[in-house]
Amino acid sequence: MKTAGMALEQLSEVVQRCQALPDDSYTTEDHNIFTVAGQTCIKEGNSVQVLSIVLDEKNQEIVRCMGWNLLPPLIQVLLKKEDKNLPQCLAIFNHLLETCRPKELLIGLLEQLEQDDPDTIAESLHLLLKPLQKVLVRLGGRKASSLGMALSSVLDQVAKLPLPHTKEQEEDDVFSFCRCCTDMIDFVRPFVQEVRHNLLNNVMQKDELRTELLKFCMKSLSHPLLEVHLKEPDTLALSPLRTFATEILNILGSIGESLSSLVHQPLLKRKQVPGFLEEVVRYPKESLASLAHLVFVHHLAADTFPTVFSPVFSLRCNIEHVSELYEKSLVRVEDGSLRADLLEIKTFLTVPQNLIKVMTICPKHELRTKGLKVFQLSIDKFNTEAKYRFFQYMLKTSNHSGVEGYIIKNIKNQIDIALQPGNSNVWFEGIQLMPLLRKVLILPDGPETDLLQYLDRVMESLNLLRYLVIRDKVTENQTGIWTELYKVEDMFMKPLRVGVNMSRAHYERELQNTMEAKKSKAKESVLSVSVGGEELPSMTPESQIQALHSALHTFDMIESVLARIEELIEVKDNL
Repeated sequence: MKTAGMALEQLSEVVQRCQALPDDSYTTEDHNIFTVAGQTCIKEGNSVQVLSIVLDEKNQEIVRCMGWNLLPPLIQVLLKKEDKNLPQCLAIFNHLLETCRPKELLIGLLEQLEQDDPDTIAESLHLLLKPLQKVLVRLGGRKASSLGMALSSVLDQVAKLPLPHTKEQEEDDVFSFCRCCTDMIDFVRPFVQEVRHNLLNNVMQKDELRTELLKFCMKSLSHPLLEVHLKEPDTLALSPLRTFATEILNILGSIGESLSSLVHQPLLKRKQVPGFLEEVVRYPKESLASLAHLVFVHHLAADTFPTVFSPVFSLRCNIEHVSELYEKSLVRVEDGSLRADLLEIKTFLTVPQNLIKVMTICPKHELRTKGLKVFQLSIDKFNTEAKYRFFQYMLKTSNHSGVEGYIIKNIKNQIDIALQPGNSNVWFEGIQLMPLLRKVLILPDGPETDLLQYLDRVMESLNLLRYLVIRDKVTENQTGIWTELYKVEDMFMKPLRVGVNMSRAHYERELQNTMEAKKSKAKESVLSVSVGGEELPSMTPESQIQALHSALHTFDMIESVLARIEELIEVKDNL
């Protein structure tokens, strides 16, 4: 109780001190004291006093700037449910959702979404999806990339849950997998309605939102819908999985995707959908194969298909989907069985290099997709040391931001595996890991790095660093990140902050010039704008301005994650 009393006193003092400061001018020390003291008060049961402080009208600017740091202990109480302080914690939580800045709330909620235990995963999703939806709605017209990040995190969590294979497992829903599927549909519903409204009213600037929902549907078709066996109505009258599949197909129709075109049209003639990352496959073969299976085997959305297609034509189109389903059982080599010394054989390096050329240069969509799948398969077959050597080689030779980002994501996955109990290895923790991290946590051209060109690499590097700071305790330092932190700050974090500031200033100046040019040339239909010495393609002034705003939003996103990492480091240093 002494600890709780001291924490409450510290919290009251920092709040009182901050009341006298101008808006949003609080120091790092203020943030740290507020975070540590506030979290301690909630953990120790002083939520009534915290609620009083949070609701006080004089403290709303403080809550807006710092309140989101109280999310971790609040969410733990809400997950436990039986805690006597539940009503007060729920009231604090709801007030934070209304008051705090949405970008920070988004990061905080997504961090709390990441769990490993199946029971906790399902409960966290059920608790946090509605608040996440509310935060995304608050972001207004710039929520597309944030929605994509949220949906990716949610699907990653759902993928950790055991799949129900029998009728009894689906009915009992022991691990709440079916409930999670229902929650996901409820989560995306307002965004689907927004895109549908935009399409009906010919509003095109929301296409990025449509792209993120398309990704969600394609990923859902791949997992879980490709891996579960749907029960027919005569076997299970109310099947949550069948309902989920139906809803996914309905979403595709609502966002302007023709199901018959997806199934029947040759893949290479389908229109290209614009999005943030060129490397992301919009129409994965296995997802389309899953869609064809749902339509032709389970007869879902069959009423939307024209009757003019002959059975022979449908069979010819579906052969590609059938072959894709067979391809999933292609590999005979066991995962993790290829030794590092095999990399001394030239073929084991030249083949992945050729795959990278296919993934990044080949104009045929289906071949890029196949290249990416085989590339990942080759990684999976290496043992731990071979993966480590392979990642080093790829970071040195690929010279492509998307590929480097993909490799860094794989490195994060291997570190995560190594840090699991009983999985310790010498390559992805400790002394051996640091040389690899030094190749990752660095800007290719220092502060002058083109952040838009290297966006994939930069964001995956930030995600890896944030994961290490959260996952690895200072006292344990399993990865060695805390020993090398000063180098990471000098070689990566500080140059990145300088680079973000330089890039933002440059694009803000270009935005101002474009808007002034628009005013002075109001009668002209197009403008010419030069960014980084290169002239952008001819677009209307509105499109130019939108593109520049999108770039500035990207810099905000980078800065937001970077700031979060800096805060986490400060907090852990002071523990």
